[in-house]
Amino acid sequence: MTTSTVNAAEAEQMAGVLAAGAVAPGAAGELPRIEDPAKIAPRDARALSKLFFDQLQVLEEGTAEYQYARNTLIEMNQSLVRFAAGRFRNRGAGDMEDILQVGTIGLIKAIDRFDLSREVEFTSFAVPYIVGEIKRFFRDTSWAVHVPRRLQELRVELAKAKEHLATVLDRDPTVKELSELLGITEEEVIEGLVATNGYTAGSLDMPTSEEGTTGGGRTFADVLGEADPAMEKVENLHALAPLLEQLDERERGIVTMRFGQEMTQSQIGAELGVSQMHVSRLLNRIITRLRAGMLVEE
Repeated sequence: MTTSTVNAAEAEQMAGVLAAGAVAPGAAGELPRIEDPAKIAPRDARALSKLFFDQLQVLEEGTAEYQYARNTLIEMNQSLVRFAAGRFRNRGAGDMEDILQVGTIGLIKAIDRFDLSREVEFTSFAVPYIVGEIKRFFRDTSWAVHVPRRLQELRVELAKAKEHLATVLDRDPTVKELSELLGITEEEVIEGLVATNGYTAGSLDMPTSEEGTTGGGRTFADVLGEADPAMEKVENLHALAPLLEQLDERERGIVTMRFGQEMTQSQIGAELGVSQMHVSRLLNRIITRLRAGMLVEE
């Protein structure tokens, strides 16, 4: 332990912790053994953390002693995660257990990047990492539908710009005014405004009008349109018509007999004076041509 790392008051504080039995002194040159780091009081954790960070800088990464020092720092500083997570208790997205887990990721990043030579308190260094990780969690999980990160960030910028311009202009700003203020194209503004609709989702059981609140009105689900299965058939027939015109008279006759009059291949063969096998080959050849033509049209 270096004198520059732990001052006299902190050394006295650590001595008190050791005397209280919460921390068992290690052998010479070793870190003290802490049975349950999570139970260390925040005030004591502050002094002990400096000792563990001091040793973490000289320990070889990957060794058991290094892992012990790192894991102890994580558990000992969980109070910082709980403090930061408390600010997001009423955000309405994700339970507190999820927020604490995400905050711990920020704590781990702070521990791995902390440098004692910066002469900055670890608490001051770690809290922004923890808060940043929690904010990122809310940004990525609070949207009702998946929206690219770029548009999520644009939504925030648009909201600020709209509020500013509404105050200055005393009316809602236009797309052009928003694009000029933000220095982006009007298409990007429109894309951001459309993406904003993905932040929240309305229920299909919501009434379509105020009258619906009495229970007798229609919901959005009642009036929501759906794909007509017959539309695809109509589109296929439109695509097929010019291809049928390209067939010769005999081929069109075979198609009419097979699919229009629903005759069997044997009946068609008898009509044309050929075998059923020959009719089968002709039909396969015609259908292959028509299918290939429709695929090209698509």
